[in-house]
Amino acid sequence: MADIILPGSAYTEKTATYVNTEGRSQQTRNAVTPPGLAREDWKILRALSEVAGQTLPYSSFSEVRARLHEVSPTLIRYGDIEPANFFPLARKLALTAQVKASKEPLAPQLSKLSDFYMTDVISRASPTMAKCVSAVSKAS
Repeated sequence: MADIILPGSAYTEKTATYVNTEGRSQQTRNAVTPPGLAREDWKILRALSEVAGQTLPYSSFSEVRARLHEVSPTLIRYGDIEPANFFPLARKLALTAQVKASKEPLAPQLSKLSDFYMTDVISRASPTMAKCVSAVSKAS
């Protein structure tokens, strides 16, 4: 297992597009400057693409947003509720599937995490979290 921590800025520190639970695209603007080496996500992905030798063709946020419009125009219709199209699309895909879909519910391989608070790289790297989990384990 490999872990990597990318210096992504928080939502309050970047201009971004989000889709809320109603299906509305929302645009945010940065309220504060990201601390230290933190960067907007698109800039980190752009830098990684250079290292990987497959440089993404975006040099500005407006170019990223233009690509969003090409891929899914709904992502820049801010404030509009978009109808969910999953069910018609899923039905169409199911009809073309090579394997018959099961009517049985999915059974997850793991249904309970014994150490939920240590499932991410930041928590696993934290001596404080390790002490907390150890203390809870001893108390149980």
